[in-house]
Amino acid sequence: MNLRKTLLAASIAAMPLMVTTPASAAAPVATPAVTATLQDQSLLATLAQRDTQRGLGSDNSFRLANQHPGVDGQKITRVHHTYKDLRVFGSEEVVVTDGGGNIVSLSVADKRAGLDANVAQDSNPDRTVALAGPQATPLDNIKPAFNADAAIARVAKKVAPTGEHRWPPTAELLIYPVMTSVRTAEAADKSEDELNALDLQDVVQRYALAYYVQTRMIVDRKPVYHDTIIDARTGDVLAQWQALQTVVGTGNSQYNGAVPISTSQNGSNFQMLDTTRGTGGKFGGMAITNANHSSQQNPSPGNVYTNSTNTWGDGKQYIPGGSTTNANGQTAAVNALWGLMNTYDTNKNVLGWQSLDGNNTATYIAVHVDNAYDNAFYDSGCKCMFIGDGGQYFYNLGSIDVIGHEMSHGITDATSNLVYAGESGGLNESHSDIGGDMVEAYARAGGTGTVIPASGNDWMTGKEIARDGQPLRYLYKPSKDGRSPDAWSTNLKNIDVHYSSGPNNRMFYFLSQGSKAESGDYNSQYLTRSPAAMTGIGNDKAYRIWFKALTTKFTSSTNYADARAKVLQVAQELYGASSKEAIAVQRAYAAINVGADIDEAGSSGGVSIATQPASVAVTVGATASFSVAASGGTPPYTYTWYRNGTLIAGATGPTYSLTATQADNGAVFTAQVRDASSPAKTATSGEATLTVVTAGSGGERITNGGFEAGTTGWAGSTTAIGSFSGQAPFEGQRFAWLGGNGKRTTETLTQSVTIPSSAASAKLSFALHIDTDEIGRATYDRLVVAVKSSSGAVLGTLATYSNANAADGYQVRTFDLSAYRGQTVTLSFMATEDSWQQTSFVIDKVSLVAQ
Repeated sequence: MNLRKTLLAASIAAMPLMVTTPASAAAPVATPAVTATLQDQSLLATLAQRDTQRGLGSDNSFRLANQHPGVDGQKITRVHHTYKDLRVFGSEEVVVTDGGGNIVSLSVADKRAGLDANVAQDSNPDRTVALAGPQATPLDNIKPAFNADAAIARVAKKVAPTGEHRWPPTAELLIYPVMTSVRTAEAADKSEDELNALDLQDVVQRYALAYYVQTRMIVDRKPVYHDTIIDARTGDVLAQWQALQTVVGTGNSQYNGAVPISTSQNGSNFQMLDTTRGTGGKFGGMAITNANHSSQQNPSPGNVYTNSTNTWGDGKQYIPGGSTTNANGQTAAVNALWGLMNTYDTNKNVLGWQSLDGNNTATYIAVHVDNAYDNAFYDSGCKCMFIGDGGQYFYNLGSIDVIGHEMSHGITDATSNLVYAGESGGLNESHSDIGGDMVEAYARAGGTGTVIPASGNDWMTGKEIARDGQPLRYLYKPSKDGRSPDAWSTNLKNIDVHYSSGPNNRMFYFLSQGSKAESGDYNSQYLTRSPAAMTGIGNDKAYRIWFKALTTKFTSSTNYADARAKVLQVAQELYGASSKEAIAVQRAYAAINVGADIDEAGSSGGVSIATQPASVAVTVGATASFSVAASGGTPPYTYTWYRNGTLIAGATGPTYSLTATQADNGAVFTAQVRDASSPAKTATSGEATLTVVTAGSGGERITNGGFEAGTTGWAGSTTAIGSFSGQAPFEGQRFAWLGGNGKRTTETLTQSVTIPSSAASAKLSFALHIDTDEIGRATYDRLVVAVKSSSGAVLGTLATYSNANAADGYQVRTFDLSAYRGQTVTLSFMATEDSWQQTSFVIDKVSLVAQ
C-alpha cells in the first residue's frame, strides 16, 4: 500500500483518528514494476547504453515504475535505478518521450556513483547528487542478515508492540543511500542565518543494505502508520516517517449554493455516478457513496447515493444523528460530487490530465464517515477519498479546496510520489494546497474553459470548513498560522510537512500574484532587485508550470533547491529562456530564500544578458564552446558557469569550452553574470544544450539553425532573418520573423538537408512563438511546416499552425524525420497572411540531429 493522504496537521491532537479492525499480514512484496512494451524495452536499452558510455558497470540497471500519457502524444515514464537487481532508494529518472519513442526530456536523481568500484567518484559531473568522500564505498555484499518477515516484525515491535495490522505490511530489500548536506565552496564562510537553499548540496555519505518497511497498524483505536528504513544487517532504524497524511442534476451545496452535478439514471431512480468522467475503478465512473457512519477505524465506502428525483440536498450542515439519505444527509454528497467534478475538469480541461493517474481511472468519495469525524483523507490503497461530517473543529469537510487538496495527493502519489518527510514532504503537501486553490478558482468561475481564472480563490486552505473561521493554512503568508515558516531555512527539513509546505505555498502565490514593495503580508525581505514589487504571471501560467514540473521533472527526493531548478526549466521550455515567466519563477523562489533575486526585464540599473549561450552539436572529441555577453549594471563583470544546475569549478570567463565525450550528450549549460556594484547585481542566462554524436553518424544537419550567421544556409524570404524590435529571440540575438505584416503575403524559408541512411534516428526541433491581432478562434493566417523533395513536391506536412495557436513565449516543437533517412530533402516553413490583422510566426533554434 502507498501512503494515505489526509488534510489536517498532526498537531491537532484532539481530533478523532483512524482506527481499524486487524487485517492479516500478507507476504512482503517489492515495489511493483510496469510490464515493458517493445518501445519501453528500447528506452531502457538507450538508458543502459548511456550508462555504459559513462563507465557504469553491468550491475547497474533499471526498473520501470509507472507511466502516464503526456501532452501531444507524449508519454511520461518513471524509472528506478537498480544495483545488482536491488532498487536504489531515491535514485530514479523521469523520461518524456514522443510518439516515436524519442526522448524529449530527461530528469535524473542519480545516487549510484559510489556503488560501482569501477567508477571514479567524479566520473559523471552532471549527476544531481555527489559523493561526500571515501566512506561512500562500493556495496559488494547484498546478503541480508535476516529476511523480510523478520524486518517487519522488528519494525512492528518498535513502532507498535501491542498493535494490529490495518493493512498488510510490506518490506522491500533495497540499497539505501544515507544522505547528508554539505555547504558549497561559495557558502563556506556564511553564518547559518545567511544560508540560501542553493548554498547546500545533498550528498551520499554511505550506502546501506536495508529494508523499506511499510506498516499500517492500529493501537488503542488509533492509527500508527509508518514508513521505516531498517538496516538489513544490523537492524538499526536508518530513517522513519509517519505515513498518515491528513486534509447533470441539481444539487444544493453547503458552500456553493445551487450547483449543476452530473448524475446518471438507474431505472426510475437517479444515482451519484458520473459516467462522463473517468472509466473503470470500483464503480465504473466517478461516484459518491454513503459510508453511513462506518467507523473511521476501517471505513466502508458503502453504496452509491440514489434518489427518486434529480434534485439533491438542502444546502445545510448535517444534523448529527439524522438520516444520511434525506435531503439534509444528501448535502454532504452534493459537496463531494461538485468538488470531484471540478477537480477532474480543472486538470483535464486546462492541462489535459485525466483523473488522478493521468490514465482516466475513475475514483470515488465516501461521505458520512464515522460520527462527528473532524477529518478528510485520501487513501491510496483504494485511490479514493473519505470525508467526515465535522465535529468540534470543523463543519462538513467537503469544501471545494479541501477536495481539490486531497485529490491532488492522488496525483502526487501517481507521479512524483514525493517522500512524505523533510523538504520533499513539504512539497508534497504544498502541491495539494496549490491544487485545491486552483480547483477553487476554476469552480468559482463556472467550472468551464481551458484556463485557470485569474481570481476566485481565497489563497487559504480550509477556511470555509473551520468553525472558528480560521483557515488551516495561508498560502500568501504561511506564518499567520503561528507554525509555518515563510521562507526556507536549514531547519525546514526537520518540521512537520504541513508546515514545511509553507514556503513553497508562498512561492506559488508570488509567482501567480506578485508581491508588494511595502512591508506586510505580501512583501518579502529577500526580494532586493528591481522592481521591489515582483510581477506575477497569473494563476493559469503558474499552475501550468508547477504541474508540468511535478509530473515530468520531480523525483521522489526532490527538495526545495531541486524544485526551483526544475520549475525554472519548465518555465523556460514553455515560454522561453529569458521570458517574463522564467524571470518570475526565479524571483518567486528568491522571495522564499531559494536562489538569488534578479532584476525583471526593463528594470533600470540592473545587469542583463545581451547575448545568450547557444546550443551546439559536436562529434565526440570535438571542442564545444558556450559564450555569454552582458550589458548594464557596473562593469567589469564576473562569470560563473553551471552544468545541469551544478557549479563548474574554474569556469569564470565569458566563454566556457570542453572536449566533448559521449557522456556529455544532453548536458545543459547556463551562466550567471555578476557586476561590480555593491551590492552586486546578477543576471542568469538561458539554457544551452550540448548534443554529442558519434563521428560519422551525421550529427546536426541544419546549417545556422539559430540564424546567428544571418542568412547563411537559408533560402527564400531571407529578409525575415535578423534582429528586429517588437519580437525577441529564443536565444542569441537573431531569429526568423515570418508574417507580422497585416496584409496578404506569403513568406517562405527553406533549407536542403541530407539525412544519412545509416542514421538510427532523425529528430527535427525548433522554437516557435505565435502572436496575433486576430480576434476569436477562426483560422485566418497559417504557418505550414513541410518536408519537400528537391523539385518542391510535398513529401509530408509536419504541422500547420495558425493565429488560433497564439500563445505567450516560445513553444519547442519536435518531429521524427526518420522516414526520410537516405534522402536529401528540403525543410520548408511557409507563412501566409490574409488581408486583415497581423499574425507573427517567429522561429528560432532550428535543429535536425541524425545519429
